[in-house]
Amino acid sequence: MGDHVFTEVPELTKVVPDFTLVKQVKTTSGVAKFVDITKEQVFDGKKIVLFGWPGAFTPTCSGQQLPGFEALYHEFREAGIDDIYCLSVNDTFVMNEWAIDQGLVNVKLLPDGSAQLAIKLGMDVRKDNLQFGIRCWRFAAVYDNGNLVKGFVEEGFGDNVEGDPYEVSKPDNVLEWVKGATFLNGEDEEGKHIELDISDSTDIKEKLG
Repeated sequence: MGDHVFTEVPELTKVVPDFTLVKQVKTTSGVAKFVDITKEQVFDGKKIVLFGWPGAFTPTCSGQQLPGFEALYHEFREAGIDDIYCLSVNDTFVMNEWAIDQGLVNVKLLPDGSAQLAIKLGMDVRKDNLQFGIRCWRFAAVYDNGNLVKGFVEEGFGDNVEGDPYEVSKPDNVLEWVKGATFLNGEDEEGKHIELDISDSTDIKEKLG
């Protein structure tokens, strides 16, 4: 397989495709079991922020991006976002331990152990230079009912890239955009209900003119 080489930042898939991820949870009786996580459960009828990155327990992910979204969770909620999810190409056992290590309360984790969702979103890259195999490129995105409204994809997308770009997808940048996105209230500037076509990634503020 040849390397991905892009001169421009790639676009995320416009509509979240069907997927089924597997997560281990504990029942009220303390018994561990595996449950499915599907597109319908995560995205249907909701306004979601999804962000992804190379892997759990890595410096930027653990030290900056995840804590940042966790700290700003309630501000996102006040701005109209229903939930925040983190996508990582790690199995459910790693992700569960990482949630404990991070003391997560609000941000939900999506264990994409086989890179199924990263590939379907067009964000898969190879990190063979670090012996990571297939991983997810760092990004953040806002979705309404599974439709991409705005993407924040880091520059330099490609296989075996040196370094770990982290600027565009910072939680503060995403929150700033969300606060200015009136589509979250379903109203235009005069307070009238609007119907928007958000099937592409064009900035929603341009649609409101």
